[in-house]
Amino acid sequence: MKRRTFVRSTMAAVAASLPGRSSFDGLYRVVTQAPGDVDAVTGDGRKVTLKDAAIQELMKSLRGRLLLAKNEGYEQARQVLNPVIDKHPALIVQPTNAADVQSAVAFARASSLLVAVKCGGHSLSGQSTCDGGMLIDLSGLRGVRVDPAARKAWVAGGTLLGQVDRETQAHGLVTTMGTVSDTGVGGLTTGGGFGRVARRFGLALDNVTAVDVLTADGKVRHASKDWNEDLFWGVRGGGSNFGVVTSFEFQLHPLTGQVIGGDVVFPLAKAREVLSFYAEYSLEAPEELYLDYIMMRAPGGADGVVMLSACYSGPEGGADRALEPLRRLGTPLTNGIKALDYVALQRLHDDTDPRAMGTYLKGGFTSKITADLVKTILEGFEPHPARMTELFFQHCGGAIGRVAPEATAFAHRYAQHNMMAAVAWKAGTDSVQHVRWLKQYWAALERLTGCIYANGAPGDVGAAKVNANYRENYPRLVSIKRQYDPSNLFRLNANVKPTA
Repeated sequence: MKRRTFVRSTMAAVAASLPGRSSFDGLYRVVTQAPGDVDAVTGDGRKVTLKDAAIQELMKSLRGRLLLAKNEGYEQARQVLNPVIDKHPALIVQPTNAADVQSAVAFARASSLLVAVKCGGHSLSGQSTCDGGMLIDLSGLRGVRVDPAARKAWVAGGTLLGQVDRETQAHGLVTTMGTVSDTGVGGLTTGGGFGRVARRFGLALDNVTAVDVLTADGKVRHASKDWNEDLFWGVRGGGSNFGVVTSFEFQLHPLTGQVIGGDVVFPLAKAREVLSFYAEYSLEAPEELYLDYIMMRAPGGADGVVMLSACYSGPEGGADRALEPLRRLGTPLTNGIKALDYVALQRLHDDTDPRAMGTYLKGGFTSKITADLVKTILEGFEPHPARMTELFFQHCGGAIGRVAPEATAFAHRYAQHNMMAAVAWKAGTDSVQHVRWLKQYWAALERLTGCIYANGAPGDVGAAKVNANYRENYPRLVSIKRQYDPSNLFRLNANVKPTA
């Protein structure tokens, strides 16, 4: 059966997998001019030529857009958040429904193309785009539908987490959704999903009750605890290894619109005192309190700061008790902790996200911030006037750790903190000295950490380390990969190869 005929015959079936019409419907137009032949690359780096007739057939099968380098919109679509990532896909598909994703995957599979999938474009390593392959840009596949009685939300695969927060909070409900509102739900959730309510309600992936996945063979598969159980297990922590998730079903939890949160800021000179306090109190804090430690100095030589970023989401009246220990630290430079809407708190750090500059990051999980770790962090921290230098901890534990490591593909349930160190510099300036410094700094810290958070891993992590990072879940992931993606079509991720 011809691909076009197959796609059209399955449109009705896959439409049911989406939470509703995309807000982009009707805004996209198909590129209709003759493209000519296009040079491209396969997943294993071989050069191929995509024929004009095949590209036109793909165009006609899409409701969304197909962009080539000469088309309006291509330059914007190929970009990701980290501006030093400068890659040029041979073609970009912008689906508006699952059938479009199906057409794109079928075309890529037929030519063994290198495939990248972009949701929010937050991948620091640049794996949400590619040179010479196909980029599947999910920015037109967005939408949220909430059933407040069932406490469920259906979320299209390209949706940004701020959209989920806004729609669920309209009903006094919430699910764990990261800490920067323009992050893509797909990448966040399939890799883990830490957030300000994760200590109460678990990771984003712990709140997924079902998914629809477009796998490498071109089939849309519904997966849940009762249906395609292995696939459901794998996409919760295995990232995009098994296909493109076109729809998520999330469990929701009651949360009134206002929480107590914000940043308490101290001078960098108090870093040892604040970090030592955080090392102790982060392990004792109630699960309703999420508390991050952030130490940074901006470019230009300005004084650095250290801050504690808080979110208390528990019962009214409990915030004073949970936040009272912070007063031991004395008078801060500023104290921004106050009652505010949860949606506003979720946007608080959007403008300071270092990924909007040229950025390099290293990270690892910790089960305890030891005195040796505190000493190593502070002695090695060297700000530079030409860069932003930052070290921070995301607060884990609580409900995250009550899930067995083998219950999902995400194995790092032991973690109490996700520690990350980052440097960021003005795009277009020399990055070599900054990246070199961070690698040296991290070499001293790494011995005091465990595994890495795949969602924040740099692109230079070797295959052996990626495999070991899945811990005891790696053999099962290989088996699932072999079943659903035996040719490793989806390889731009924390890649599980179909053979161990």
